[in-house]
Amino acid sequence: MRTHTCGELDKKNIGKEVILCGWVDSIRTHGGVNFVSLRDRYGVTQIVLNDVKTFKNEYVIKVTGKVRKRLEANNKIATGEIEVEVSNVEVLNTAEALPLDISGKIESTDEIRLKYRYLDLRNPVRSNYLVFKSKVMNAFRTHLNKNDFIEIETPLLVKSTPEGARDYIVPSRMNKGKVYALPQSPQLYKQILMIAGMDRYFQLARCLRDEDLRADRQPEHTQVDLEMSFVTSDDIRNYIEGMLKFVFKETMDIKLDDFPVYSYAESMAKYGSDKPDIRFGLELNDVTEIVKKSGFKVFNSAEHVVCLVVDKDFSRKEIDKLTDVAKNHHAKGLAFVKVADNKLDAGVSKFLEEEVQKELFKELKLKDGQTVLFVADTKKVSQTAAGHVRIALRNKLELVKEGTFKFSWVKDFPLFSYNEDEKKWDPEHHMFSMPKPEFVDDFEKRPGEVLGDLWDLTLNGWEMASGSIRISNPSVQKRIMKFIGFDEKEAQKKFGFLLEAYKYGGPVHGGMGIGLDRLVALMLGLSDIREVIAFPKNKNAQCPMDECPSMPEKAQLEELGMKF
Repeated sequence: MRTHTCGELDKKNIGKEVILCGWVDSIRTHGGVNFVSLRDRYGVTQIVLNDVKTFKNEYVIKVTGKVRKRLEANNKIATGEIEVEVSNVEVLNTAEALPLDISGKIESTDEIRLKYRYLDLRNPVRSNYLVFKSKVMNAFRTHLNKNDFIEIETPLLVKSTPEGARDYIVPSRMNKGKVYALPQSPQLYKQILMIAGMDRYFQLARCLRDEDLRADRQPEHTQVDLEMSFVTSDDIRNYIEGMLKFVFKETMDIKLDDFPVYSYAESMAKYGSDKPDIRFGLELNDVTEIVKKSGFKVFNSAEHVVCLVVDKDFSRKEIDKLTDVAKNHHAKGLAFVKVADNKLDAGVSKFLEEEVQKELFKELKLKDGQTVLFVADTKKVSQTAAGHVRIALRNKLELVKEGTFKFSWVKDFPLFSYNEDEKKWDPEHHMFSMPKPEFVDDFEKRPGEVLGDLWDLTLNGWEMASGSIRISNPSVQKRIMKFIGFDEKEAQKKFGFLLEAYKYGGPVHGGMGIGLDRLVALMLGLSDIREVIAFPKNKNAQCPMDECPSMPEKAQLEELGMKF
């Protein structure tokens, strides 16, 4: 129906007869001449015609005309040097008055944007988010295909197995009283593909989790999922790092720095987080041994004391706001001192003896105009609370430059975490991660010490991916299951098919799942992953556009043998 798109024509086409199709973006009359901006996914072309009475904004039209040079070029659009003098117009479809402003100049609520998502996506900025996501997906596929990975689809109707979040359940008509689950991830199936000898698998996998929603979570999301046989954790991390460098270069022409590697303990000690933002300094300092010598009870009775040294003289009101951040993350408060005239002043300085102050000056290399912020508590609370204060300072002081991307690896996580509510040990990531070799023989006796051969990939303070070497030895897998609370009968019921598969020789293998939506959102400078999902759900896991979830028909329930 068309010879060109609305983003294609330039001065090389001057004098040509062309046919364009698209939406009427805007109409304006100047000096008795009518100018129309015609829009499609590829761009906007200005057309010139006599009569505009036959159509309005968002009508779909087809125009025939000749390309000519534009009197005043518009450098903001690719077609800005030309316009099309129209000889014929055909209205393909009309449009009623719109319930939202496509340009985005008049703000709409999230509910309206989601209800009329097809209109929301006509905004070129928003449609380009999906175009960019497609480029990222293609870049991943290109790199994986070049490196002998096989793209294999795993089932969407699976056995319900505990993986951390609630399953979505699908009743079976042909097997009344039984249900399928929708996969939270392809975890067990990709492990079985390694047992099947596929060696290198990948999939842009749909993952479905019935969990509470926030800006970086949706009931369904996409994961760049991969698994590799006969590899070490270093092999997997090196491959992923190379792949991400390729994706950023291919899609954004950005050359990434090498990804630094931290142990979990190092990351917590340095940044107060297991997903550190390494785009700026402001690292945590452990001053426990120094301040324990003081007469200040808060410090000398605490298990751990950390501090942040900030190049700013904060007001009391500003410090109070930072104190609230620390308290929101379970710290009892935030102590402070200021540096003035080569000595400590204000705050808790009066409780710190001269010798303690000298040691702090030496250790922290203090100088005038700085403020030192302390958190004293258990090791975990002091580090975590200080880490959140660090992020609050990043935002307040604008310490990072937009468009900067810094990945890091965090490895050697604890394999287990203690569940205070249920008084038992849970897997830190999932139950299929191998303990590091030195813990395999006796992890049951020292669960708090056990480190797993597992790791996270972080970007700009966000968790981007998790991976591990899997447990390919069925006896170790049974021991892990038993330790976290699955007796043999329950383990067999839930995971029997996996344990059975490993009886017949499984390779040493491992892999990762990269959150595609979160990655693309961060690449675009967005914090809400809904912007890069074509039809996202709202905070109640509902779609205002098609009004799902909906009540089932009575006949459907009868067929399924179900009732509410």
